[in-house]
Amino acid sequence: MSNIVLVHGAWVDGSGWQSVYRLLRGQGHNVSVVQHSTATLADDVRAVRQVLAAQDGPAVLVGHSYGGAVITEAGTHDKVTALVYIAAFAPGEGESVKALGGAPNAPGSPIVAAPGGFLFQQRAKFHNSFGADLLAADAVFMADSQVPWAVDAMVWPVTEPAWRVKPSWYLIATEDRMIPLSAQRAMAKRAGATTVEVAASHAVYMSQPRAVAALIRKACV
Repeated sequence: MSNIVLVHGAWVDGSGWQSVYRLLRGQGHNVSVVQHSTATLADDVRAVRQVLAAQDGPAVLVGHSYGGAVITEAGTHDKVTALVYIAAFAPGEGESVKALGGAPNAPGSPIVAAPGGFLFQQRAKFHNSFGADLLAADAVFMADSQVPWAVDAMVWPVTEPAWRVKPSWYLIATEDRMIPLSAQRAMAKRAGATTVEVAASHAVYMSQPRAVAALIRKACV
């Protein structure tokens, strides 16, 4: 039995992990889901480390999308034994999500700026961009319940990438329209991650939870 900590990405909250959570709990793992604000990278890292500190032993740390940047910074925590990236950003030292292609000014990007220094996805494009393999009704709900992602969180650089000192796994979503396939492969290779590729959208953690849970379990060995 292992402790597993799940970290969500931008525009969503931890509830999207529900299917993965149930599968892992069914296998006997202790699973915690972090609910962080996506307001600043520092605040999100702090929230993850609070959850890690509450674990009763070693833990595997899992991040999706922007959550990959969060676990890259938070994963140096003493209780973390492994990192699992799910279609996620894995920045190096001094890199931000923006530097790796997560900026709203990229050609064809569905990301739009909102007053106050926040970012959203265009509702009309959300299904196609974030989760084309999700049920339309689910994608509509997610588009209408977006959590604002702060520009500060997108541009803040990682200082000490945990993947340099912790073993890593990476699930590449080959049909991802948010993080290009080439970028995912490059980040996984640089991190020296054990890698699997799944024909799925950026929302692979929701559309193919069994594949995601299977990779996480491998990191628990």
